[in-house]
Amino acid sequence: MLQSELDISGMFVNLLRGKDLGKEMSMNKQRRKFSARQKVKMLRQHLGEKVPISEVCDRNGISPTQFYQWQKVFFEHGTAAFERAGNGRKDSPDKKLEKKVSHLQTKLAHKDEVIAEIMASHVALKKSLGED
Repeated sequence: MLQSELDISGMFVNLLRGKDLGKEMSMNKQRRKFSARQKVKMLRQHLGEKVPISEVCDRNGISPTQFYQWQKVFFEHGTAAFERAGNGRKDSPDKKLEKKVSHLQTKLAHKDEVIAEIMASHVALKKSLGED
């Protein structure tokens, strides 16, 4: 093929793809991000309210493939909603944070004790060597 034929066929392909001949189409379109609540709301519309998937997808501007991926993840990890801590109660995020803070405070107190012991032995060593 000649270079001019290649240019013409490239322009034709661009026209079929919806690109302007004079401008290079840029990928400025931002991806939309849905929160977990929004995803569950969409899944609930289909599963609970029996709204067809096509309608849910059209309303929210997503593809059915995306919907089915979310549904798969939802069912695979649905057991997490029913898992309980060792005491038989769900651990709230606040409780988890409190446990972590308590653990870190204990760890910090232990480190402070170790530093105090090291400093005491350092001072004793300096005194025994006659340094001030």
